[in-house]
Amino acid sequence: MMIRLLLILFAIWILTSSNANANAAGNAFDILIRHGRIVDGTGNPWFRGDVAITDGRIVKVGLVAGTGDIEIDATGLVVAPGFIDIHSHSDLKLLQDGYAQSKIRQGVTTEILGEGNSAGPRQNQLSPQEFTVNGEMKTWSTLGEYFDVIDEAGVSVNVASYVGLNNLWRSVMGESFSAPSPENIQAMKLLLDEAMRDGALGLSSQVMMPPGSLATTSQLADLCTVVAKYGGIYSSHIRNEGDGIFASVGEAIEVGRRSGVPVDIIHLKIADQKFWGRMDEVVKLIKVARAEGLNIQANVYPYTRGNNNLVSIIPPWAHEGGRQKLLERLRDQNTRSRLKREIETGVTGWYNHYTAVGRDWSRMLVSANTSFRGLTMDRVMDFRTKGRKDVDLLDELFDLLLEEGGSVSTVFAHHTEDDMNLALLQPWCSVGSDGSAYAVEGLLRIGNPHPRNFGTFPRVLGVYVRELGLLRLEDAVRKMTSLSAAKIGLLDRGILRVGMAADVTVFNPATVIDQATYTEPFQYNKGIQHVIVNGQLVLKDTDHTGRKPGKALRFCSLLDSD
Repeated sequence: MMIRLLLILFAIWILTSSNANANAAGNAFDILIRHGRIVDGTGNPWFRGDVAITDGRIVKVGLVAGTGDIEIDATGLVVAPGFIDIHSHSDLKLLQDGYAQSKIRQGVTTEILGEGNSAGPRQNQLSPQEFTVNGEMKTWSTLGEYFDVIDEAGVSVNVASYVGLNNLWRSVMGESFSAPSPENIQAMKLLLDEAMRDGALGLSSQVMMPPGSLATTSQLADLCTVVAKYGGIYSSHIRNEGDGIFASVGEAIEVGRRSGVPVDIIHLKIADQKFWGRMDEVVKLIKVARAEGLNIQANVYPYTRGNNNLVSIIPPWAHEGGRQKLLERLRDQNTRSRLKREIETGVTGWYNHYTAVGRDWSRMLVSANTSFRGLTMDRVMDFRTKGRKDVDLLDELFDLLLEEGGSVSTVFAHHTEDDMNLALLQPWCSVGSDGSAYAVEGLLRIGNPHPRNFGTFPRVLGVYVRELGLLRLEDAVRKMTSLSAAKIGLLDRGILRVGMAADVTVFNPATVIDQATYTEPFQYNKGIQHVIVNGQLVLKDTDHTGRKPGKALRFCSLLDSD
């Protein structure tokens, strides 16, 4: 017994002496987070401990001796990897105001950009993008040049991006709806190859509306063979989330099967009341494909309303030639007659937002920056018609679109909580906002945006973990961190582990919750206390520090460094 006691005392002396020598040598950390409930992003059970950060990297996790230049007492708080927003639209908003307020305050440290559209390429028939950044006009034509602008401008979050199918298509085809020739497809593949070398994560598509909807399954698979060369991924807003949901999920799976690339289905949902309650069938399609050996995954946002545009109610053929041609068609009375027939009865293969919400104008909320923002369309129609009963409301829709230049951003109430919950529960389903980096004041307080722009990640933690118990805390954090990092190849983020990039979110599990609503969206959440990006404290005690340590994460560079 005496010998054991002496050995214990000797070990304690060695440990304390080592710590004293390290401190005497100035071996302090940049940031030391103490006494936290560590949820490391893997899905493993939480444990009590500390996280030490130096030079933008995590250097210790566990019981850490020593001091930090900045010390955070995380007693009663959860320490997690920074959240990765797998589906975001902040491409230009980050250049208007690089503070990314509504994302940083949700705990987001990395935004994944690109759907049908991306910041580049803008070649051949697409003019270069011009944008004023920090008072200086910037111009870019490629995705790589956009990444350069991001790095020069300074942003508070990290940025990665897909290359959008619409960019490839318009760069080669312009606004034509003609079928592309083999030479046209080859030109798209060359642009895609360049974008992958610039750092794109893979190809993203929005095949619900043109020009993306013009692409065939074979053409999508052919394009994805380029992505496969670089180990990238195909991310798709599928062709039809309503009465074509099963065939559209099947098409995404088929693209993966033919090309050999992983597939991520964007904001998986059933957005047509006729098919509500059948998410189990959609889940089964994906499970069967995964059992076959195909890497098919998905993401969701934790809301039952989606944001699109009133112009999506106009059948696809009417969009050929671009916005001005569309407006000309809306002015023509003969064309209006055809449009009304097709909106009421539908067009084969077209997802019809109007019939998907049961032709119910009250389930459409204007989010655009117009005099009608924040109003449902039934109220807008009442205002415009002044109660007259002899008015064709589709004519009123056409007139409103004409007045607003062919675009009215709108929130559609088109899917259900039960279906969304079932999708969210799947181990291959991660979380993305489908939103942008807004702010409650300044340039980025504009319109009446969807509350997901402000509340997605706190909502998952507050509603679906704490209030409903749908998810374990560890599983929810995994869906917001390592699951997304793994699917897109961000190899040094998404987990609290020694050597990983120091992207960290610290939150109060007892109070975290979203506050933004559909009618009052400009409200930051509660409970996200501290956010660290690349080793720098960007959110401290819920206040933005003004730091902009984010950077463009180029996928090709990540592969080279592995």
